[in-house]
Amino acid sequence: MIVDQLISEIEPKEIIKGYKGRFVHTENMTIAFWEVEAGAEIPLHNHIHEQVSQIIDGEFEMNIGGEIKIHKPGSVLVIPSNVEHSGKAITPCKILDIFNPVREDYK
Repeated sequence: MIVDQLISEIEPKEIIKGYKGRFVHTENMTIAFWEVEAGAEIPLHNHIHEQVSQIIDGEFEMNIGGEIKIHKPGSVLVIPSNVEHSGKAITPCKILDIFNPVREDYK
């Protein structure tokens, strides 16, 4: 499958209150382009997926395995499978997430 489309043309889905994502799925991964409202939170959770996140715009507080840091544009985070994590947008944010394997729940 070849995808040749603008991100803005992908219909956004609000997966969690305040988190609107546009998703591209390949055979082995999901790429998520998030627009996050200031103050929106993701509760503590874990999943089987490896996750790589990049903060594109804004400030985002992340708790990964009990270590809490505020991340700014350019920050890249690696979250291994089954590690508990949570997050909160300090300001409006744009975040890129890559998940492996595919997030079937985001389809």
